[in-house]
Amino acid sequence: MSEKPSPSDPQTPSLGDERSIVRLRPKTGKRLFGGAPWAYQNELVLDRRTKALAPGAIVTLEDADRVAVGTAALNTESKISIRLLDRDPAAVIDRTWLSARLARALALRESFYEAPFYRLVHAEADGLPGLVIDRFGDVLVIQPNAAWIEALSEPLIEALEVLVSPAHIIWNGTARGRGLEGLPEELRLIKGGPEVPIDVPMNGALYKADVLGGQKTGLFFDQRPNHAFAARLAKDARVLDVFSHVGGFGLSALAAGAREALLVDGSASALDLAMQGGQAMGVADKLATRQGDAFDVMRALKAEGTCFDIVICDPPAFVPSRMALEAGSRGYAKTARLGIDLVAPGGFFVMCSCSHAMGVDGLGEIVARALHLHRRRGRLIHTGGAGPDHPMHPHLPETRYLKALFYALD
Repeated sequence: MSEKPSPSDPQTPSLGDERSIVRLRPKTGKRLFGGAPWAYQNELVLDRRTKALAPGAIVTLEDADRVAVGTAALNTESKISIRLLDRDPAAVIDRTWLSARLARALALRESFYEAPFYRLVHAEADGLPGLVIDRFGDVLVIQPNAAWIEALSEPLIEALEVLVSPAHIIWNGTARGRGLEGLPEELRLIKGGPEVPIDVPMNGALYKADVLGGQKTGLFFDQRPNHAFAARLAKDARVLDVFSHVGGFGLSALAAGAREALLVDGSASALDLAMQGGQAMGVADKLATRQGDAFDVMRALKAEGTCFDIVICDPPAFVPSRMALEAGSRGYAKTARLGIDLVAPGGFFVMCSCSHAMGVDGLGEIVARALHLHRRRGRLIHTGGAGPDHPMHPHLPETRYLKALFYALD
């Protein structure tokens, strides 16, 4: 075994690997030293040698005093230029290392869920920054949102083959985050070729997921506990599911005995999948859909004199960054005003946000203003978040992105 690398020599091999050293600038790295796995571009000493390293290169990270603090992935093309992979400066990032992280993630999910339908890897919280893997039975959908994952794709696939023996593996490089890493958009089959849509059982409902052509990986597992809570309110209820995608809230409500459900979404293909799910569940006679702009449809429903016992609004991320907070807040405010106006007396209103920059308090204030505008009294009865297969990194509040506020109205 080779000697431990000297912190001051960037060309000294580490455990047989030629590993460069990247150094933090003085008085930087506060979040990283506090437990976060990131360092930003402006925190690094970016000399010519460092800038010449390939995106995704595995490096030894040093502090400003030349003390090694860990093993990291470097991408100087990204604002998040350092993703800390291991606090051990001598860690070897190979198939064995990947296998250990993946096995730990799998064990956690298997402690929660009996059936293999869940998010298998949730990036930083599972010690695999930028990597997302959703599992649909014998199908794995990989979202490689960081350059180091691209560089280690072969050992990653090999580790997954041994761990779960999937029949199908999809490499879904279409997420917005890839552009921030300087990575191209791509979608390709690594193994197999699943027939779509795939049946996904959750909360007594049956969803249809298009893992090849649908939004993100084809289904949103993160809302599972919120679907379940809403379903507890749904017996004999008339339910409106706005921004429904493939019927997340609506189908679970019907499975719990809702009288009827109306799904509203801008995607005709998503609504078609929702209807297929309703047919497979035997509740198609209680299910209706409206395709179009959600705001226009809600206004039309009000003009028709329609109301519902439960109105759920689960819009897209109106606030993709803090810079968009003011404009995005107006979108949430409009959603809350229109949604609350469709809730029957004694009904329930559910407001969701998947924008990490929109905090739970800010979302609650928006709903409170909408309630006051309509002279409605409401009680907050439950605050939900993402399911346990979407864990939060304790030092990255950004990963606590999903909020679901449940109100009982007068």
